[in-house]
Amino acid sequence: MSSTGTRTVALLLRIPEAADLLAIGRSTVYELIALGHLETVHIGRSVRVTTASIEAFVDRERSGQR
Repeated sequence: MSSTGTRTVALLLRIPEAADLLAIGRSTVYELIALGHLETVHIGRSVRVTTASIEAFVDRERSGQR
């Protein structure tokens, strides 16, 4: 944390981190990825979920859109 009190938000999350953030299981995160509801970025062999896609997913769910 910087001296101004701001916090850096990660742009990419590992699958378990995304699951924790959404309060769901890892397998559900993989299912949402397969359905195209969450966007991923591949860095080498690593898979990361974008925080932007998590926010968009939550917004869609809150508004009832799919």
